[in-house]
Amino acid sequence: MLRKNEEMTIEVRERMRGGVGEIQIKNLFQDGDLKGKTRLVAEITIPVGGSIGFHQHDQEEEIFYFVSGMGRVKDQDEWKEINIGDALVTGGGKGHSVENIGNVPLVLMAVILVY
Repeated sequence: MLRKNEEMTIEVRERMRGGVGEIQIKNLFQDGDLKGKTRLVAEITIPVGGSIGFHQHDQEEEIFYFVSGMGRVKDQDEWKEINIGDALVTGGGKGHSVENIGNVPLVLMAVILVY
């Protein structure tokens, strides 16, 4: 199945999970498009100075792949800088947050697998 760019839905969330700014979520696929147990397959854009607040993933895993920009993640209790090409997985009741600390939007691919 090919999903053309113009067919993808875009959501804008203010202060996502208690974070800062307007987060853009471009849904690559919707519920029912995939046979695997996924809750999200999306490109996420975090504006300069923006963030997604700390939250946990229980009964699921979230994978981030950083496409452009630079930022930092709180991986459970530890802050770590991230750059283009880095990847992060969080699950099993653990939590994370992500902040844009660069001077351009931070773009990442996000996949949430449900188990």
